[in-house]
Amino acid sequence: MKKRLLSVFLCVVMAAAVLTGCGGSKEQVLSSSGGKTADESTGDKPSSEVEGTGRYEKFITVDVFDSQANYQGIQSGWFAKVVKDKFNMELNIIAPNVAGGGDTLFQTRSTAGDLGDLIITGANNGRLQDLVKAGLVVDMTDLLKEAEYVTQYQNAIEVTNDLAEEDGIWAIPSEVSLKPADTPSEGLDLTFGPYVRWDAYKAAGYPEIATLEDLLPVLKAMQEAVPASDSGKPTYAFSFFKDWDGNMMNNAKQPTCLYGYDELGFVLAKADGSDYQSILDSDSMYIRVLKLYFEANQMGLVDPESTTQNYDTLFAKYQDGQILYSPWPWLGQSAYNTTGNKDAGKGFMLASIDDMKIFSYGSCPNGTASNTISIGTKAEDPQRLADFIDWLYSPEGICMSAQQTAGTCGPEGLTWEMKDGEPVLTDFGKQALLDGDAQMPEEWGGGSWKDGISALNYKAVSLIDVHPETGFSYAYSLWDSVLKMNETPLDNDWQENMRASTTLEYLEKNNKIMVAPGSGYAAPQETSDIATIRSQCKASIVEYSWKMIFAGDETEFNKLLKDMQNTAEGLGYADVLAVDMQNAKDQNTAREEILKISAAN
Repeated sequence: MKKRLLSVFLCVVMAAAVLTGCGGSKEQVLSSSGGKTADESTGDKPSSEVEGTGRYEKFITVDVFDSQANYQGIQSGWFAKVVKDKFNMELNIIAPNVAGGGDTLFQTRSTAGDLGDLIITGANNGRLQDLVKAGLVVDMTDLLKEAEYVTQYQNAIEVTNDLAEEDGIWAIPSEVSLKPADTPSEGLDLTFGPYVRWDAYKAAGYPEIATLEDLLPVLKAMQEAVPASDSGKPTYAFSFFKDWDGNMMNNAKQPTCLYGYDELGFVLAKADGSDYQSILDSDSMYIRVLKLYFEANQMGLVDPESTTQNYDTLFAKYQDGQILYSPWPWLGQSAYNTTGNKDAGKGFMLASIDDMKIFSYGSCPNGTASNTISIGTKAEDPQRLADFIDWLYSPEGICMSAQQTAGTCGPEGLTWEMKDGEPVLTDFGKQALLDGDAQMPEEWGGGSWKDGISALNYKAVSLIDVHPETGFSYAYSLWDSVLKMNETPLDNDWQENMRASTTLEYLEKNNKIMVAPGSGYAAPQETSDIATIRSQCKASIVEYSWKMIFAGDETEFNKLLKDMQNTAEGLGYADVLAVDMQNAKDQNTAREEILKISAAN
């Protein structure tokens, strides 16, 4: 603990010092192994015979096991060209989210002794310790000796690697920040929020939403006002997908965040430490949301294809304007808020619920161990992969590799440029980033911008942090030049009604945000018995949750609820809950500690 506190203290001191000085839509799915042969990777010529120039002469295919990826297969397009030009390699992404979700793929590949060449996954819950003991990851200490960028986060690296309980650098944490821990890390829009098709909300008369349940009549009025999508398909308020289900149904967890909660195992913990709920309690926020969705389905507000679609299918529906509510700004807004739609007064904007207080992830001086990057022991060229990791943490790598959901600005000279001392979007950048897609120039490999963005879904550094060469945030939405562009009919109408210029301004001015300080807390390893019980319980909880939403009537809903509770209890749910409850309280203690350290400096 002393070592951990010292690392935290040094990290906060470093953060203060820096701040003082700073102003594929492709459908390809591979087999469960996720592998490709050399011949498949490079056409007629095996990869061993494809040679490049410079430091990396031999072309290689790198298998990337990526717990956060929503695409599986060979990375293509402009980001692939960047990786090829810089490192003479291609990325073959192996994605559990695409291959059925859960830990099955992780366990299968781990048992085979080859999880991947690059591994992007959580280090918490004992996973990093397991990876080290099983000999699945390499110690990067020597490989990073000449690293230029990632080593500036040494204290965060030490905190994460304490989890391995063995000396070495086995994993690098993501979302590292040089901002104070109680600073919202998301930018102008938080991770969560009640985002609605504002044009439909306007057509419904801007009705007041007092509580979560009051969303339903409002969304029904919106559906009646805008009954068809841009292509003529029927509209729905809610549309779900199963890709991200874990300890619970992911889509049912999201609205709990509107009231300051986030998940830790089977517990919903409030950001300020004031409440901890078992998700299976009849009066929990989780059950409240399932009831909300059940009633929404009875009203015809739930997309009937929710049980069979994946994230890509869902995203396409948002692009078509078929879905009227988005639990995340980076879904609805990125899909539908094109320049053309905004000029027509159409798009997703935050609505206000009178009693909401939205959960916000605070900045993490220690990064987050829930998503880390490592090098596998079977990697053909570990040094090259260490160089690639270092590049991901460079200003150029940060700008280029986190567009999928994070909103970075892309390559300098293509999507943005410096003008009069500040970054501005180029015409191409406006088309690609604001309109959602653009045709790539031939020198970037051609194809579309959207299909070529990095499929890693890896955010190395907090995007509100300052780009050292521009003095502005990595997130283009925070640039003064972009903020001045928010004068479309959609923006103007929202600003007039909400009496604020941005989402964050509205939330802060009206005390509707609850920041969870970024402690970098990682839950400890659980016993094999607890892990087994958890696996059985969560499978049952997810299955029953989906059934409850689509129950025929309230009687069936209540019966399914009781069956879910009884089944979980019979499997040993209470034992797992006790572990999660203690972890949730320990997490809050870690948040309080880092706030004390910040206050002392």
